[in-house]
Amino acid sequence: MENVAIFDSPGKGRGLKATKEFWPGDVIFSEPSLSAVVFDSLAERICHSCFRRQEKLQRCGQCKFAHYCDRTCQRAGWAEHKQECSAIKAYGKAPNENIRLVARIMWRLDKEGSVVSDMQLTTLDELEDHLNDMQEDDLKELKVDIHNFLDYWPRTSKQHTIDDISHIFGVINCNGFSVSDQRGLQTVGVGLFPNLCLVNHDCWPNCTVILNHGRIELRPLDKIAEGEELTVAYVDYINLSTERQRLLKTQYFFDCTCEHCTNKTHDDMKMGGREVEGVKPTDEQVKEATDYCFKMMEKMDKARLNADYHEVVKICKQCIEKSEPILAETHIYLLRMWSTMSEVQAYLQYFEDAAEYARKMVEGYTKLYHPNNAALGMAAMRAGVTHWQAGLVEVGHAMICKAYGILMVTHGPTHPITKDLEAMRVQTEMELRMFKQNEYVYYSMREAALKNKPMSMLHEPKSVEEGIKNLFHRRK
Repeated sequence: MENVAIFDSPGKGRGLKATKEFWPGDVIFSEPSLSAVVFDSLAERICHSCFRRQEKLQRCGQCKFAHYCDRTCQRAGWAEHKQECSAIKAYGKAPNENIRLVARIMWRLDKEGSVVSDMQLTTLDELEDHLNDMQEDDLKELKVDIHNFLDYWPRTSKQHTIDDISHIFGVINCNGFSVSDQRGLQTVGVGLFPNLCLVNHDCWPNCTVILNHGRIELRPLDKIAEGEELTVAYVDYINLSTERQRLLKTQYFFDCTCEHCTNKTHDDMKMGGREVEGVKPTDEQVKEATDYCFKMMEKMDKARLNADYHEVVKICKQCIEKSEPILAETHIYLLRMWSTMSEVQAYLQYFEDAAEYARKMVEGYTKLYHPNNAALGMAAMRAGVTHWQAGLVEVGHAMICKAYGILMVTHGPTHPITKDLEAMRVQTEMELRMFKQNEYVYYSMREAALKNKPMSMLHEPKSVEEGIKNLFHRRK
C-alpha cells in the first residue's frame, strides 16, 4: 500500500491519493476481501470458496448449504466456513447473504482483531455506516436483519452490542463490493474490501476496480500524477446525471457535484434526436419516441423474465423500427434495445442480426464512455464474437482487438477474460490471413471447425438488462 496515502478530500471526507505517478495498465494496489459470500440465489451453483460457476458442486455434508468445486476448495474455505457451518446447523437454515456476510466479518474480527493485515489502511470502526441517513423502509429491513442475526449468532461466540452489529450492517450496505465469477461475466456475491472503501466516487473516474483471482485490483484509466486523488465510479455513467445523483444519494448518501453531473455532460446525447443531413426531429417527436421506448422496455423485460426470447425479438424490432429514425445513436433507450437484440439474437443463433446490433451498440458507447471504460470493452468483445459467428472475420477481428486493448488496461493480462480475448485475437488474426488468401478455402475450413468447437463467450440471457453491473453491491 506504499502507492497510496489517506488524505482529507475537499467536500468528501477521507480519500486516497497517489504517492507516485501511474499509467493506464498499472496496478495501484491489490486487496483480498475481509470476507465475501455467494448470493442466496446462486448458493447451489457457485463455489463458496473460489466463486467459480460449476455444473456439479459438492455440498457440505454438515450444513447442507455451502457448495464447493472439490475437496481442495472445501479445505481452502473451511477456516471461514467452520463457525458458519455450525451456526447454520443450529439455526436450521442459512440466513440471507447480508446476515451471513456480517457474521463472517464479525467472526474474523473476533479472532484477528480490527486490523487483519499489515496492508489494511482503515478499521471497520472508522468507516461510515450512514444509519442515521437511512430511509424508514430500509431501517425496517435492517431491524429485521438484526433480529434474525441475533437468532443466528451462536451463544458460544463472543456477544456484541446492537450498536456494533448495526454498524457492520450499515458498512456493508453502502460499502459492499460486487464479487464476480472467475471469468468476470456475472456478479455472484458480495464482499467487503476495507481499503477500497476509502476510494471516493467520480462519475468520470481516473481508476477502475476489478476482481482478479479473488483480489480486487485498482487500476488507472488515465495517467495519474503524484498527489492526485484516486476515484472510481459507484454507478454506471450511461445513466443520466439526475439518475446517477439519485442513485448515489439513495445508496451512498451524498450529493454528487462532479463536473459531469454539474454540467450534465452528454445528457443531451443520451436523450437526443437523430440528425440527418442537418435536419433534426422536433422535441415533441423525440419525446414521443422516448416514451414509446420506455413502455416497450417494460414489455421486453417481462418477456425476458419468462425466457420468451422470440417475443423479446418481436418487441425490440417493433420498437427499433419506430424509434431508430428519430432517436440519436447515443440515446440510452435505443442503446438498450440494441444491446438486448444483440444478446438474444446471438443466443437464438441469428448471428448476422446480432452482429449488426452489437456494432451499433459499440458505436454509441464509444461516443459516451471513457475510451478505457470496461463496459465499452465488454460491448466490443460481444460485438467481436458475434461478427466472428456471423462469418464477418474482418470486423470481428477489429472489434476483438479493440476490446483486448481496453481490457488490458481495466483487467490486466492475467485476468481470465483477457486471456480468453488474447486467444480469440490470435485465432481471428490467423483466420483473417487465411480469408485474404482464399475466401473459399477459408469458409470451407471454418464450417468444418464450427462443427467441432464453436467459439463462445455468451450464455443464455436470463437476467433483466444487466449490461455491466455497478461495481458496488446495492441491496434491492
